[in-house]
Amino acid sequence: MKRFIVTGGYGFIGSNLIKLLLKKKFKVFNIDNLSYSAQKYNLKDITSKNYLFKKIDINNRKEVAKILRKYKPHGIFNLAADTHVDRSIDDSSNFIKNNILGVYNLLEAIKDYKKKIRLVHISTDEVYGDILGSKKSNENFPYIPSSPYSASKASSDHLVNAFIRTYKIDAVISNCSNNYGPRQFPEKLIPKMIYNILNNKPLPIYANGKNSREWIYVDDHCNALIKLFFKGKSGEKYNIGSGVNCTNTFLVKKILKTFSDKKIKIGKKVKIIFVKDRPGHDFRYSLNSNKIKRKLKWKPKINLNQGISKTIDWYIRNQRYFSNISKKLFLKRLGK
Repeated sequence: MKRFIVTGGYGFIGSNLIKLLLKKKFKVFNIDNLSYSAQKYNLKDITSKNYLFKKIDINNRKEVAKILRKYKPHGIFNLAADTHVDRSIDDSSNFIKNNILGVYNLLEAIKDYKKKIRLVHISTDEVYGDILGSKKSNENFPYIPSSPYSASKASSDHLVNAFIRTYKIDAVISNCSNNYGPRQFPEKLIPKMIYNILNNKPLPIYANGKNSREWIYVDDHCNALIKLFFKGKSGEKYNIGSGVNCTNTFLVKKILKTFSDKKIKIGKKVKIIFVKDRPGHDFRYSLNSNKIKRKLKWKPKINLNQGISKTIDWYIRNQRYFSNISKKLFLKRLGK
């Protein structure tokens, strides 16, 4: 039976990945430093004997090394990261610490382990920067990050590549488009809009609402990550996207329509409002994901309509999720 470490396992993508790995009968060790966005609610229903958790910061190289020696994992999925662009604009220090130094210390622990282990390092499409016109960024596109967040993720990708080449560690890198789905911290666009609709609040969108993103349902992403562990070529990177781009305004209107289709009452204060843009805001991200589709035979299964519906259903069933989080962590405007 394969044994995996998932770093940042109480976060959004990490918790969904852990549930999928356990469903596939693998053993999972969750490492998380329990920062503000880590939610124990995300894995509250797990009772499997194949699951372990320990509070550890990946910057603690000695503790990580100790777990590697004791647990002897076949693979590590690195999802430990600070990810909110607005928060990185306000204060980038944690992004440097966790996204760069954390990855460095994790790589050092892997290098010193001296046994076969594969690292799947999860990155973002934001490292490519603004993709204007109708272009799509493939794996050979230059890195032109715009925010402290995307710069920190670009730095971590370069570190992984350096350790692959210099120390011959076994690793693959994924660059994924915007994820959405259950268990996402409500500082992000989709869960924040859902929370505001459920609580009769306005729906703020930056600038004129025409900024465009590519959206992928989290389970599709997690299935791709598992493919990368088993089938990805060491030393290579893979874009993971749905191929579906839409503007922020289009997306929020789709969320509103889905609420209406479900016959859920929408309060009078629930209206789209356009607010001052954030500094350095990229206009468009768009991925060319042909490589993973062609070489690993992966493709997304959940379309945007299905994904938005499933996401809304989860948050409606799990409104206690919001009550466990301090409102000042996601209602206050950041990144001014």
